[in-house]
Amino acid sequence: MKQHRSILYLVQAAMIAAVYVVLTAAAAGFDLASGAVQVRFSEALTILPFFTPAAVPGLAVGCFAANLVTGSSIFDIIFGTLATLIGAVGTRILRKHRFLCTLPPVVSNALIIPFVLTYAYHIPGGVPFQMLTVGAGEIICCVIFGSLLLAALLPIRSQIFGETG
Repeated sequence: MKQHRSILYLVQAAMIAAVYVVLTAAAAGFDLASGAVQVRFSEALTILPFFTPAAVPGLAVGCFAANLVTGSSIFDIIFGTLATLIGAVGTRILRKHRFLCTLPPVVSNALIIPFVLTYAYHIPGGVPFQMLTVGAGEIICCVIFGSLLLAALLPIRSQIFGETG
């Protein structure tokens, strides 16, 4: 039974990472994955720690890989992954609060990514402006799309995630 849980955990984390990469690449195709205004469709997946602890490393690895394949700067690879990891951990901690659990990725990205955009990519507008634009994109993806994903997955959670929640 313990081996089954370990395999399930690894498979869930790997699948979440893979889907994160694919969705980020899709957003990059529309020039939405980076820049002052970011709407990474993959950020809706930051709701998944609500269901399974495997989503925490899955999201971090997915963000790391997505930033690599989309040609992000080393600072974005490091600090973007860190922001996603912090947000995923926060979502997991707040999983008993259906609305509040959508907020940690918004906060972590709005506080960290503007510095990357300003200092690594030299995007004009300054850190406070970037906080607003990144925060707005994260609200769209995490709060709105994430809440829709949460509502869609709730009725079928045990079929998808097993009893890991």
